[in-house]
Amino acid sequence: MDTPYTAEDWISVFSTTTDYEADLVRDRLADAGIAAVVHTQRDHAFNLTVGELAQVHVMVPKAYADEARALVNTPALSDDELETAALAADPLAPDATTPENEARTDSGSESISLDVPDDDAPAA
Repeated sequence: MDTPYTAEDWISVFSTTTDYEADLVRDRLADAGIAAVVHTQRDHAFNLTVGELAQVHVMVPKAYADEARALVNTPALSDDELETAALAADPLAPDATTPENEARTDSGSESISLDVPDDDAPAA
């Protein structure tokens, strides 16, 4: 990536053409404590997977760009390590995150409310 894709104070540290691959990278960064969001430019109406209309970026705050790129470029686990972990996993274990934290991870917002708005709130 010659010129990194930027938006406000966020910078792209990973680019792909698939949403699920970007989600995996975002989750890996979040597990390491780095705030990350997926910014998709994919044209989902026509399901384009090539060119400018198919870019999916994983964005992090500019201050974390070097750390995030280093993590993204570090190999995760070997196939044997993944198999061992999968076989040892408890399928009945509780979710690792709450719905609020999952929504926060997806939005990149540090504060998000899943509460129903008050009836007394002014209309927008």
